[in-house]
Amino acid sequence: MVLNPVINKLAGKLVVLASASPRRLEILTNVGLRFEVVPSWFKETLDKAMFKDPHDYAVETAKQKALEVAMRMPYKHLKTPDIVIGADTVVTVEGQILEKPQDKQDAYRMLSSLSGKEHSVFTGVAIVLCQEKEDKEVDYRVVDFFEETKVKFADLSEDMLWEYINSGEPMDKAGGYGIQALGGMLVEYVHGDFLNVVGFPLNHFCKVLDTLYNTPPDSPTDEQGKLQREDSDETWPLVNSLSKCAENGELEPLEKGQGDSEVASVDAGGEEEDATSVGGASGGSGTGVQVQEQNVIGPEEAASVSGSACSCNREDFPHRIVDIMDGFKASKALFTACKLNVFDVLSEGTELSAAEVSRRIKASEEGSTRLLDACVSLGLLERRTQEEDGGLVYSNTEEASRFLVAGGPLSLHGYVLHCNELVWPLFTHLESAVREGANQYERAFGKKSVDLFQDSVFKKEEVKLRFMNAMHSIAKVTAKDLATAFDLSMFKTACDVGGCTGAMAYEFAQVYPEMSITVLDLPQVITMCSRFQPKEPNDRVAFVAGDFFKDPLPKAELYIFARILHDWSLEKVHLLLDKLSKECATGCHVLLAETLVDEGKPHVSRARLQCLNMLVQTEGRERSSTHYRRILLASGFRLLRVQYTGSFLDAMLCVKC
Repeated sequence: MVLNPVINKLAGKLVVLASASPRRLEILTNVGLRFEVVPSWFKETLDKAMFKDPHDYAVETAKQKALEVAMRMPYKHLKTPDIVIGADTVVTVEGQILEKPQDKQDAYRMLSSLSGKEHSVFTGVAIVLCQEKEDKEVDYRVVDFFEETKVKFADLSEDMLWEYINSGEPMDKAGGYGIQALGGMLVEYVHGDFLNVVGFPLNHFCKVLDTLYNTPPDSPTDEQGKLQREDSDETWPLVNSLSKCAENGELEPLEKGQGDSEVASVDAGGEEEDATSVGGASGGSGTGVQVQEQNVIGPEEAASVSGSACSCNREDFPHRIVDIMDGFKASKALFTACKLNVFDVLSEGTELSAAEVSRRIKASEEGSTRLLDACVSLGLLERRTQEEDGGLVYSNTEEASRFLVAGGPLSLHGYVLHCNELVWPLFTHLESAVREGANQYERAFGKKSVDLFQDSVFKKEEVKLRFMNAMHSIAKVTAKDLATAFDLSMFKTACDVGGCTGAMAYEFAQVYPEMSITVLDLPQVITMCSRFQPKEPNDRVAFVAGDFFKDPLPKAELYIFARILHDWSLEKVHLLLDKLSKECATGCHVLLAETLVDEGKPHVSRARLQCLNMLVQTEGRERSSTHYRRILLASGFRLLRVQYTGSFLDAMLCVKC
């Protein structure tokens, strides 16, 4: 069918995708649909046992997602959408919905159950049509449908099963495979809409849209067809009453924690994944539409989550460009809140007024109020009106409590301060860096980078601690992803080269109880490491002082280089890898952790911005996995596997040839 006539009829309408799935966003963007992404905060508590067929569960979940967004936006987003699209994809075999595997054995169980069999992939889609009435109430009309695609797996050998499982790909995917990635090699045939397996049945969706805009509103239709009014006596009074409650502020917010099943927890730095492409189905018990007290994610924010840009909705205003243009204001608001310890003041569930916060951070009440309100709009703080006196009080969001309170196990506080004190001044000279192709230390700090590194970082204790805190922050939030990117249990000894505070090493020791790790770093760093040790240090982690360019590397079966190679020029990278190649034996493995700039990976825009970061402050650069493959071969190493973690760093496993 021809899509353009349908798309043309949506011109000027506010179309919203109630999902941050990168695959769905890509499918709809590629056909020219203009839309915003507002991930649903519907807490998926539908009991699968209550649904006769899996597709009923998928349709109902999609409907609840779309309705939650449709009803939240007028009150939290200050505008009413015209159309909200919700979707949910599930993988089923013999009538059972397959969840994400809990561990490798669970992944083996799932994939074994699919081996040599045909299974079904269902996507339920709900389209909510919103119409404002004169009294500012909103009428909602729901059109829903589902699509089924049959997928047949080949007979999988034990070796193929475990090779795929050990790649790490199955672990965050419902059904344990991703058809558009490595999992495609398991598939013998697909009967039906391939895009449905990826996460969205585009053809069926377009047919429904075509019928929607070419059929009188009250025309009767069949189930597969086309339009189906959901305005029964039971359903619509509930929807309208929920809308009224939301308007009056009477709805209780959802319990913090799990949001849209297709949006990975923000706490994990992750992003939404599709059921058969990168994750998806979930369960629970209970029913109903619920409204979450959360800020709506706009198109630019959703693009940063999904790794793809989304067109703005209103053709007469460049929302996405303006959001990018204002991005530095959001960054500086976060930096300032951290530097003033706003999140620490509001830690441990404390609710405080702006006046009390201003007193504790020793700032003006007017300035503090504006900063707090800005942080609320950014989703970092929550604000509510007290019943007793009507005053406003502020508190941390769960995300802020986990990642922005200093001293927390996953705190990014140190890295935020590092960005404020070092990266921010350097980025103000980005134009000069682009023109000259060189770092900007001298312009920003009055001295060359090598002098700043030696004089500031390793002579002034305050600056030195700030730098180490920043590296410690990044290591803590990325260590587990790197430790579990590949199965490294066969290695009994490892050396974390340039391991700084040992945060990475301690995580590896926890994941692999039989592994001993040596941390090698400069003497000035090693003398400070005791300040960063966990409360219960692991005796399998040892520290050795040395310069990895000059001194011998400790003997190990596995060498870990995390955020090391990107700091140096290509010439120095070759020197370091050649040195390692001479010192280690054939078969020795190397784990590289860097921000890869591979096109098509999640968060590629973040990686490209990191490239600019390297330009303004070092002689190094971020590189692609293909570039690293060539560099490694030149020094006698072969790149075995690449794993995109979705966090700061990606993982590459290499071996000495």
